[in-house]
Amino acid sequence: MKTTVLSRKSRLAAICYLFALALPLLGGALPAHGREANENNLSQANLDELPKEAAKTLRLIKQGGPFPYRRDGVTFGNFERRLPKKERGYYKEYTVPTPGSRDRGARRIIAGRNGEYYYTGDHYKTFRRIRE
Repeated sequence: MKTTVLSRKSRLAAICYLFALALPLLGGALPAHGREANENNLSQANLDELPKEAAKTLRLIKQGGPFPYRRDGVTFGNFERRLPKKERGYYKEYTVPTPGSRDRGARRIIAGRNGEYYYTGDHYKTFRRIRE
């Protein structure tokens, strides 16, 4: 049996290829190395493009509650830097209920202190700024 030895360049190409195949499974939204999210590299969505439960959650946020989940209103840390960088406490997170889910599910609205809102349907992997 003949053993094939791959060059360093071939091994690197194979790793890149496998990573590209895996990226959709990871959410496809890994931030570029050394580049933080900003308003220009976030997609946007009209409220009517989001699940109907998002509109109800947004109304609750604007009226100050009451919120159905204990964790609604807690600080969102933005540790993955997928939203524009702001000081700690700037962002708060709220649950967008998922019909049929036995827990909070993956959907959230993140509210910025200056009245901007972001939707994630995949538990913080990707965000869209909500246009009202």
